[in-house]
Amino acid sequence: MTSLPLIGEAVAVAAEPRLAGARIGVVTFPGTLDDRDAARAVRLAGGTAVSLWHADDHLGDVDAVIIPGGFSYGDYLRAGAISRFAPLMSKIIDAANSDAKLPVLGICNGFQILTESHLLPGSMIKNDHLKFICRDQVLRVENANTAWTLDYQQGQEITVPLKNQDGQYIADEKTLDALEAEGRVVFRYVGFNPNGSRRDIAGISNAAGNVVGLMPHPEHAVEAGFGPEALDGAGSDTDGLGFFTSVLTKIVGGDK
Repeated sequence: MTSLPLIGEAVAVAAEPRLAGARIGVVTFPGTLDDRDAARAVRLAGGTAVSLWHADDHLGDVDAVIIPGGFSYGDYLRAGAISRFAPLMSKIIDAANSDAKLPVLGICNGFQILTESHLLPGSMIKNDHLKFICRDQVLRVENANTAWTLDYQQGQEITVPLKNQDGQYIADEKTLDALEAEGRVVFRYVGFNPNGSRRDIAGISNAAGNVVGLMPHPEHAVEAGFGPEALDGAGSDTDGLGFFTSVLTKIVGGDK
């Protein structure tokens, strides 16, 4: 009988020594929930996950940063509003806007923090139905040229879990038109808009494409047998892995 690996020993992709040298920082704030999931996704993709604490005053030598989901500071004031002023965020903002263009991914609460810190435009407010929602969600990849989407195809539909209460993306019409015209809408909801986000937007990027924010959780769709089932024929239970392999490929110089 073939023995199955323990969950902690599972690997999602063949190990590549060149990727292991890529160090991806995962930030933890008080109230963060998905930092360990994000770190695990990095390891499953073949990289090295580095824990970062919100009160740190330096990024160390990480090659990219993930701001994971949760309820930082209990979502007091607004989701992400307090975290934006954490000492580490000033370092992330500077590095993302520098000539080096540090890749930054904000997932759910991380997306909210990115808008609060003005690394991404617009804002996140409560879902239009005023309820928390948790479901598997189909997304369409609208931009496969960011640091976090290189391993996807333009127009590809993927399925990843979504769980949020303040997930409605809003912006004024001028900003929305600019995002559309500049190709900065990275993901769009397909089949069902779960929170009322303007123009079905699920994720966006900055102009350089190194900063991406999205509401659904790709780190929960990285292992066969443990991710969501494909919806309406779209995707597989490892559809989220491409985020993490994309940035590793970008870091080691294999971007397309």
